[in-house]
Amino acid sequence: MTDSKYFTTTKKGEIFELKAELNSDKKEKKKEAVKKVIASMTVGKDVSALFPDVVNCMQTDNLELKKLVYLYLMNYAKSQPDMAIMAVNTFVKDCEDPNPLIRALAVRTMGCIRVDKITEYLCEPLRKCLKDEDPYVRKTAAVCVAKLHDINAQLVEDQGFLDTLKDLISDSNPMVVANAVAALSEIAESHPSSNLLDLNPQSINKLLTALNECTEWGQIFILDCLANYMPKDDREAQSICERVTPRLSHANSAVVLSAVKVLMKFMEMLSKDLDYYGTLLKKLAPPLVTLLSAEPELQYVALRNINLIVQKRPEILKHEMKVFFVKYNDPIYVKLEKLDIMIRLASQANIAQVLAELKEYATEVDVDFVRKAVRAIGRCAIKVEQSAERCVSTLLDLIQTKVNYVVQEAIVVIKDIFRKYPNKYESVIATLCENLDSLDEPEARAAMIWIVGEYAERIDNADELLESFLEGFHDESTQVQLQLLTAIVKLFLKKPTETQELVQQVLSLATQDSDNPDLRDRGYIYWRLLSTDPVAAKEVVLAEKPLISEETDLIEPTLLDELICYIGTLASVYHKPPSAFVEGSRGVTHKSLLPRTGSNESVESPDTAPAGGPAADQPSVIPTQGDLLGDLLNLDLGPPVSGPPMATAPVQMGAVDLLGGGLDILMGGSDGSFTPAPNTAAPTNVGAPLGTGLGDLFDLTGGVGTLSGSYVAPKTVWLPAMKAKGLEISGTFSRQVGSISMDLVLTNKALQVMSDFAIQFNRNSFGLAPAAPLQVHAPLAPNQSVEISLPLNTVGSVMKMDPLNNLQVAVKNNIDVFYFSTLYPLHILFVEDGKMERQMFLATWKDIPNENETQFQIKDCSLNADAVSSKLQGSNIFTVAKRNVEGQDMLYQSLKLTNGIWVLAELRIQPSNPNFTLSLKCRAPEVSQYIFQAYETILKN
Repeated sequence: MTDSKYFTTTKKGEIFELKAELNSDKKEKKKEAVKKVIASMTVGKDVSALFPDVVNCMQTDNLELKKLVYLYLMNYAKSQPDMAIMAVNTFVKDCEDPNPLIRALAVRTMGCIRVDKITEYLCEPLRKCLKDEDPYVRKTAAVCVAKLHDINAQLVEDQGFLDTLKDLISDSNPMVVANAVAALSEIAESHPSSNLLDLNPQSINKLLTALNECTEWGQIFILDCLANYMPKDDREAQSICERVTPRLSHANSAVVLSAVKVLMKFMEMLSKDLDYYGTLLKKLAPPLVTLLSAEPELQYVALRNINLIVQKRPEILKHEMKVFFVKYNDPIYVKLEKLDIMIRLASQANIAQVLAELKEYATEVDVDFVRKAVRAIGRCAIKVEQSAERCVSTLLDLIQTKVNYVVQEAIVVIKDIFRKYPNKYESVIATLCENLDSLDEPEARAAMIWIVGEYAERIDNADELLESFLEGFHDESTQVQLQLLTAIVKLFLKKPTETQELVQQVLSLATQDSDNPDLRDRGYIYWRLLSTDPVAAKEVVLAEKPLISEETDLIEPTLLDELICYIGTLASVYHKPPSAFVEGSRGVTHKSLLPRTGSNESVESPDTAPAGGPAADQPSVIPTQGDLLGDLLNLDLGPPVSGPPMATAPVQMGAVDLLGGGLDILMGGSDGSFTPAPNTAAPTNVGAPLGTGLGDLFDLTGGVGTLSGSYVAPKTVWLPAMKAKGLEISGTFSRQVGSISMDLVLTNKALQVMSDFAIQFNRNSFGLAPAAPLQVHAPLAPNQSVEISLPLNTVGSVMKMDPLNNLQVAVKNNIDVFYFSTLYPLHILFVEDGKMERQMFLATWKDIPNENETQFQIKDCSLNADAVSSKLQGSNIFTVAKRNVEGQDMLYQSLKLTNGIWVLAELRIQPSNPNFTLSLKCRAPEVSQYIFQAYETILKN
């Protein structure tokens, strides 16, 4: 009879019976009883009352019984820690048992009992097992160290277990090596700063030797470890690749993907001219193709990884198009992924094949798949110019089928084809217009409206077509409303005489009747443009559009490089870095590909690897969605107490001629004169009292947008000539009227001319990035200097750095790529609308917890309160209120950083004392130290 009988019992009072059976003298009866206990435990009954009786059964030679007791122990040790201590002696004894299976079982169970009280008793047995003569025991003990480290990291470090683990990497048994690597990797992952896996060519050699004889999971651990190694040159990279390549023919798909990851990473270091590079590319294709013959779930994972590989190196699979053709019985998720890869691999050589397939797919029954196939035809047209004509005729054939969703998708992609090849395929517009009534999806309607507006001069009844959309304007989605507004303005600029009423109607609908701010803003902009300068309006609205690029859905290169380092993991399936979906305290290290040797391609060098801690800390610098300060204080909307009223004309337009006299100019009016639209821009509210809501925002005397500019530090040398082959870079940062710039002096101290300058920043805490290329207009001759002001913005990638204001920069010229890092002063990030209204200041000060308050001393500053206030205001630190308490001046100040973080300050100044006390409160206290440095810098210079 099988063990299933143990799960069928439903007797009452069985705990008492089990107790008696567990204490029986007969071995068989004992074993039966323990099996019943485990069965009850498995189905969720509480059998913890039997703890002492079950533990007594540990004293046995029967391996099966011992396993069952240990299983029970693991389950209940946490809820009965005091009882669990009773079992410690047995563990210690079992760790010296002559049978290696029992020694290993004891050490495995010890690692699974997560009870602090017991861990210290386990150190001695674990130490013995790590040096055991039997490899099975050693490999089990290696994993136990990682488990123990998770419970009590300090204990493991103090006991020296980590050094023992490192020694096991040189073990003679490959499984022990694999488990030691797995344990060290696990520990290193939770402590990214510790350099546990200190790999060198000798240890790499040992790992590669063990690789051939391990189990498949052991191989995966070793390959993942190899992927984190940085070879010293391309020779070493090639030799590792040669020894890893045989793993590509392994039966386990996880081993194959881990090997692909190592090869993809090390290929970065190989020169493309090498024969071996070409051989490696050829070897990578077959294993990836083989993965596609597995079951659908595995296929999907393989396809998601192949998608990344194809974006990085399309040449690997360029001849394997056929394997990505969709089979009739593929699940939809596999079909969609295959389609994506087909388009990525489409080229002039295989486009005929691809198009024939796609046309077939467009007649399938699965709606999602058909839509994607129609989109794919459009993407092929944009990617392979020679095929555009064929694609357009295929799309027209599909439109003739009159299948609603096919027609809509076709119109969306034809819009993109018009963008890519202007004035080439416009003859099809008539066919599109015939299908106008059948469009009911926002994207298709918006695309059709765009086509009508863009080619209004070729469509005789364009105004009627657009008017038909206008009838249900308020029921349309935002996308359609915005497109309709732009299209009618385009139509008006092309045919002003016939469409004046239409444009007034749409502007009135957009500005008066709509509560969507985007739509209103765009309506007002068009309205002012048309009424003040119709010629400019024509230049802006009907400007030449840039051609769209062929691949709009490519993953951004730095993210792609990071994802390549995670091939075979969940990150490669999600196409997101681990920091985006892994929660909790586990440190998630950012990985990047190796720099190609002897090449200027990569501007990210190993030296510019992120210096910051784990990316999981990121949100503490960036305000959260629900952050009261981030949201509310941007809307400082109290009504102005004084100052001229806001011009309200645009809101009460009624039947006024919206476009003033601007129409006359467009239509060749009588006298060519026109009246400008009423100005709804900011009134010059000079001298409004403190805290007057919107009045403050435009209060020019209140320091918003002061033209004096903030304090600029003198230039210092950032990159000495001796480190950059003769190029010396010195510079500083400045902020003038809301724009940040990096002011550089480039000096050529070499003997050759320098040219082709470019600059790139690594990710940083506040997303600083160049807003324009580095413009050095003429080549830089020897002993010549050039001064450049590089505009910066704060929309780059964000990653918390240490220190917070660290900026890592790469500069390239015709000689090489050079790296340096510099610290930027935080006051360049103080924005012009950082003045908080009094009541809001008070409420926010109370709302921020007291533990977020930090105090600093600003020493040796001889300024009085007014001088301090005006000096700080020049750098966008605004005084909200000032009080005098017992002879000392108290300034209450606010400032706002570019990422929306507000900082509130209280500055105490005693007339006779040159030392000021600065208290700062902020929701992200890590910035306080740097704000204090900014205060010191501004006040002392």
